[in-house]
Amino acid sequence: MKLHSIPLFAVAGLLLAQELPQPPRRGSSRWGKDDQRGAIQYITPEKTIEAARLIRTGQFYSLGRVYEEAMPNVSGRSYTLIIPMPNPPVGKNRISGHDEFVATQIGQVGTQFDGLGHVGIGDTFYNGNERKDFVTYKGLTKLGIENVGVFFTRGILLNIAALKGKARLEKGYEITDADLKQALDRQGLKVRSGDAVLIHTGWGSLWMVDNALYTSGQPGIGVPAARFLVSQQISLVGSDNWGVDVHPHPTPGLMYPAHQVLIPQNGTYILENLDTSGLARDKVQEFAFIFSPLRMKGATGSPGNPIAVR
Repeated sequence: MKLHSIPLFAVAGLLLAQELPQPPRRGSSRWGKDDQRGAIQYITPEKTIEAARLIRTGQFYSLGRVYEEAMPNVSGRSYTLIIPMPNPPVGKNRISGHDEFVATQIGQVGTQFDGLGHVGIGDTFYNGNERKDFVTYKGLTKLGIENVGVFFTRGILLNIAALKGKARLEKGYEITDADLKQALDRQGLKVRSGDAVLIHTGWGSLWMVDNALYTSGQPGIGVPAARFLVSQQISLVGSDNWGVDVHPHPTPGLMYPAHQVLIPQNGTYILENLDTSGLARDKVQEFAFIFSPLRMKGATGSPGNPIAVR
């Protein structure tokens, strides 16, 4: 029998093609051609009642970071808060006060929520929307954050650092679908439709401790893990790193492909820069997850303080 060899570059090209997310077709959302809300629609009233029943002790965990000028930022982003002019006492009762002025990329610093208009594949975004048709200097005319709504759903924490026997995963470690499945088995959990899945990597321990290392890269999920998560019909995935995706990616030249699987292909939301340390410390792995992004018309993302309640 004659054997035929396949050049290594051909194999590499085939694997890369399988890794690359493809643009969504226009009107391809399971919720219809005009859908602008995506996977939050997996959260039904029954799902919210299920989440509420998880509250047994009333203990809550703030998952958001403090917004401050010294916090770690990536991609040249910045955050500045000033008190421009104290309001002098007025009226017979001499009421006085202060206002703040914040200059920042408000939806993409600190704890940040990625909306459906944040990431695309080429010029194609969620539900096949083309950039030229909805992106303007004054904001998005489709897929803006104001369309999202409120997350009140079951949350689960998958502790991948503990799975690997580490306090912190190393930079560039790709969390695989096998890792997620092993963590679920180890923790006795199952993913359910509408869940918010939070991933603890331990990378958040560097926040405001070693900002340079924190922003230099991160452990995170790859495409197979992202595809597994969307196959479970989750509403949101979040992590204690700045981008959820592994970075740098093991395949040279790939930039945040899990983002593309999650957002433009499937309408699954992302939360970054979470503080999951309290949940991991207390071994809390199932809870009510609550988050409401700011209703900024035409925005691509939102700051906020998600909470977990058990």
